[in-house]
Amino acid sequence: METKGKSLAKAAVFVAVTAAIILGGYAFADVVLAGRAANWFEKTFFIDMGIAYWNNGGSVHVHVLRWDQLKHFLLECTLILGTIWALTIALTHFLAARAAQRDTARRIGKMMRAYFAPGNEEAVFPKKYEDVAAYAAILKDQFQHNEEILRAESERKNDLIAYLAHDLKTPLTSVIGYLSLLKEAPDMPAEQRAKYTSITLNKSLRLENLINEFFDITRYNLHEIVLEEERFDLGYMLMQMADEFYPVLEPQGKTISIHADDELSITADPDKLARVFHNILKNAIAYSYDHTDIEIKAAREGQSLVISVANFGKTIPKQKLDSIFEKFYRLDDARSTNTGGAGLGLAIAKEIVTAHGGSISVSSEKQVTTFTVVLPMSPQAEN
Repeated sequence: METKGKSLAKAAVFVAVTAAIILGGYAFADVVLAGRAANWFEKTFFIDMGIAYWNNGGSVHVHVLRWDQLKHFLLECTLILGTIWALTIALTHFLAARAAQRDTARRIGKMMRAYFAPGNEEAVFPKKYEDVAAYAAILKDQFQHNEEILRAESERKNDLIAYLAHDLKTPLTSVIGYLSLLKEAPDMPAEQRAKYTSITLNKSLRLENLINEFFDITRYNLHEIVLEEERFDLGYMLMQMADEFYPVLEPQGKTISIHADDELSITADPDKLARVFHNILKNAIAYSYDHTDIEIKAAREGQSLVISVANFGKTIPKQKLDSIFEKFYRLDDARSTNTGGAGLGLAIAKEIVTAHGGSISVSSEKQVTTFTVVLPMSPQAEN
């Protein structure tokens, strides 16, 4: 009943306002047009019936109202004014809503700036903004997590520069020292000269490897990898790589065994995949115990090639496994000259595998660490 009463009251107000506007508009037009509005109204809505005479000799000018025509005119005026009134109300509501939105946006922006201000941990959102507060908390956690990742990577980069400076200086000092000895002693015995020359060459090669890793920092910003694909036998590549590592394996009593299916043909970039398995094998050799075997397995599984490299060595803690594919990350804290690198090898391997549409993962338990690479097979390789 209350709602019905309000509706009737609104209708009455609307009718009264409409009538007032019509009458007021008519009066205003009549004044402006010097009576011509009244004349037009009389001619349009009244019929002149002439003069009527009374018995007593009186007379009156008779006008008859054209009610149908007046009714249509009033209805048209009402519709026009109602439309204008509705449009005005709608526009007012729209502008008010826009203003409210801008005000809400400014209020939320102010609260967000206060919430994300450095050192502020207190809630600054009123209860009615609980949803905004929840989203802000999620964003803040993500920002803090990303900042921690960037900070950790920045620290690793700084460590890398310091380590590279030290690692570059060590072999360079040896190269200069041995070359100086060779220059200052031209009559040095041939056997000693050959020994010093060999040492100098090894140190120079070590220096070259470090410089190459340093250039990889920028060269392997691998979001822009261009693959040069061709068809080749992946199993044969793995055997070749195992042979290439023999000079490194033999002094430590280590071996590499390969268990691979026949005809592991794949269409991919052989040079870049060689880089992947070179980095994985280099890591496996560096962190395996002496006199142990590094086992490589390669097999078809559905429409993929699965290659695993397992070595026997110290178990890698779970927290380190989570970061092993990050750039500039190194497992060893001591950074010995034999195992030290820039910490880019596994990060580069992951980016290359990802560019091929594959995946790489690692597990470590009971002193066995296994890297697993999954590569998609081309349709031809299934035959």
